[in-house]
Amino acid sequence: MLGKQKPAGEKLGIYIHIPFCRSKCDYCDFYSLAGHEDQMDRYQKALLAHLKESAFAARGMAVDTIYFGGGTPSFYGEKRLRALLSAIKKHYTVEKDAEITLEANPDSVDFKSLKALRRAGFNRISIGLQSACPAELEAVHRPHTVEQGDEAVAAARKAGFASLSLDLIYGLPVQTVSSWWNTVEHALSLEPDHLSCYGLKVEPGTPLAARTAKGERLLSDDAQADLYLWTVARLAKAGFGQYEISNFAKPGFQSRHNLRYWLTRPYIGFGPGAHSDFGGRRYSWVRDLEGYITGVLEGSAPLLDSQDLIPQEERGSEYLMLRLRTSMGIEEWEYRGTYFMDFAPIEERLREFAARGWAERTAAGRWRLTPKGFLVSNQLIGDLLERQEKARLASLLPRVQEKYQGRKP
Repeated sequence: MLGKQKPAGEKLGIYIHIPFCRSKCDYCDFYSLAGHEDQMDRYQKALLAHLKESAFAARGMAVDTIYFGGGTPSFYGEKRLRALLSAIKKHYTVEKDAEITLEANPDSVDFKSLKALRRAGFNRISIGLQSACPAELEAVHRPHTVEQGDEAVAAARKAGFASLSLDLIYGLPVQTVSSWWNTVEHALSLEPDHLSCYGLKVEPGTPLAARTAKGERLLSDDAQADLYLWTVARLAKAGFGQYEISNFAKPGFQSRHNLRYWLTRPYIGFGPGAHSDFGGRRYSWVRDLEGYITGVLEGSAPLLDSQDLIPQEERGSEYLMLRLRTSMGIEEWEYRGTYFMDFAPIEERLREFAARGWAERTAAGRWRLTPKGFLVSNQLIGDLLERQEKARLASLLPRVQEKYQGRKP
């Protein structure tokens, strides 16, 4: 199902999507379902079958990152999670020091389950705290309390997780500047190794979108921008380096799996709505739990939602778009040598961005966006992609002229 085998030596990431939740948060646009616990056993059977079926295509590739996301993987139950990880280790070549991450909500973990997961091989946990303000948690229908968040962190450390990440959201309903400051300080007091700080986005079709359509007011874009810049500075002071727009880590604790996406390294996703970049193509599975289960187990339903071969020029665009989300940024000869495209128009524009405080060139000669540039990254990257396309078309013109030179109309 995954196509031809990849060459030996290339490393691979595996993503497992667990679409079950105790309840849906008002802002959530991910493919996840509440009240479908009766489907968990059938889903487990489908995942195990899909993992086994797809293993041949990945033969010869070492797996160095595994990520269980959702939904709420911790709500799925530690026995099922352990069985899935065991199947991956059985059918794939998993490196001994592979990063194996579990996303968890505070209300669905305890020391006993986390200890079992740690013994099974999970070594990184990402806990969705989101806020340290009870009113903010209630405003978006988070299914846990601040106290449960603290208890989950303590349980994870006691269970032996040496890599702990916390998720936080700024811009939540009823949030104020001071309450966000308190949330960040509270998170730092829990001594995490990694923090993901996301600006709230009102996604179409969510309950939050319906609320704002009826007039509920949120923090303005300018206020969110101020919170973001304060957060970058505060976390830097606390020893957290910003390595991506929304992600901060102590030295050595960057998310290796998420870096895989931003550095365009191969990964395979399993589960409804999961995406993959493997074998020179990008594809995703249907965003339909029953459709996914039926497609895997019976072959009677379409399993693929989308599938595209990725030409070299598109990879060049991805390089700009994704690397400029990171503190690593981009580099001229890396770009020229890999994608055979002219960097001069890109660099010219980056110099203009630098003059406005949006970009900078490092001592190593790499270009990257500044925190102020990250705030308007969509616009800046879009501008660079337009320049890239114009440069590509301009480079084709001489060849077209030569081909048609001397022809009569």
